Amino acid sequence: MKEIFLLKLGEIVLKGANKRQFESKLRQNIRRRMKAYGNFDVYLIQSTVYVEPMDDACDIDGAWEACNSIFGVVSLCRCRPCEKNMDAIFAAVEEYLGDDLDCAKSFKVESKRSDKRFPMTSIAISQEIGGRLAEAHPGVAVDVHDPDYTVYVEIRDLAAYVHGPAQPGAGGLPTGVGGRAMCLLSGGIDSPVAAYMIAKRGVEIECVHFFSYPYTSQLAKDKVLELARLVTRYSGRMTVDIVSFTEIQEAIRDNCPEEFFTLIMRRFMMEIAQRIAKQHGCGALITGENLGQVASQTMEAMTVTGAVVDIPVFMPLVGMDKEEIVTIARRIGTLETSILPYEDCCTVFTPKHPKTKPTLGQVIHAERDLDREALIQKALDTYEKVTVKYHDETGI
Repeated sequence: MKEIFLLKLGEIVLKGANKRQFESKLRQNIRRRMKAYGNFDVYLIQSTVYVEPMDDACDIDGAWEACNSIFGVVSLCRCRPCEKNMDAIFAAVEEYLGDDLDCAKSFKVESKRSDKRFPMTSIAISQEIGGRLAEAHPGVAVDVHDPDYTVYVEIRDLAAYVHGPAQPGAGGLPTGVGGRAMCLLSGGIDSPVAAYMIAKRGVEIECVHFFSYPYTSQLAKDKVLELARLVTRYSGRMTVDIVSFTEIQEAIRDNCPEEFFTLIMRRFMMEIAQRIAKQHGCGALITGENLGQVASQTMEAMTVTGAVVDIPVFMPLVGMDKEEIVTIARRIGTLETSILPYEDCCTVFTPKHPKTKPTLGQVIHAERDLDREALIQKALDTYEKVTVKYHDETGI
């Protein structure tokens, strides 16, 4: 029988009356991801999603890699199904896992009998298969406490399944069960991680990026689009709204006190992002702010910049150390792109001595000579929408 994948559900199993909704969305997401790799059957039994290739043309390795980045899956394994009898189970273990066993110093067998009609208990199954494997592999010791390798046998409704150790899944909740949110995406390390972390909670992500040509280059814009593409490995395809920010920044430079440049700039960003978010059905903003990391991320500064919006602002990184953020960026594959030396608009017209403890009244007074509405409306009239996806050829 052909190799299949078993994807185990995480916190979805704790959902009460809404559990079916979460399961249905997860199946839908998995089916969509699998289309790039061939004809797969995706079905769910007993809090486990089965992903089964239906013909030899399927790209098994590509599909396996994709399954590793699907939110809602807590662990997953490649396995071999077989008939539910001890001879067939032993034969499947030998054929499918025999080489791995020969490379191990010690092993044990763990069994799980979900189908209670099967006549043997889980312990009896492990003892029987373990005994046969010990005879077939005399050079590999049996160690039930700290084995070098573990053989897993699962007796389920449709068949028995044998596999080696499972690996962690992406966790979280299925994309699409948590609404939509707009992420302010820069070219730095933090904001792609913030987008990933909120997407992990089942939220569909849209991004807005502020582009200040000629102060920032096309390479900087391409860098941001690549960061968004890397996040779509987990979140699914997304739209990036590219907002021309040059005129706003020049107006701030020409009309506002230097110490307030960054604060006023961020207030424009937040308000523009909120307006686009509301147009596109997003119920919250996402930022990569981290308390105390830079002058514009003090408690007072964040109060001032957040005062221009009336929807929730999610800041998943706010209490994290920089190294924690870098670790996540490295794991999800955005770090190397984030550190490319292309400046974004946040580094344009940076004040030498920024205000770190502003009051709302001070900032409103500092921006009194700006025609805020006219500047915002012009930016909204000219922004560009770009769709990004991890696999360009498939539409996923």
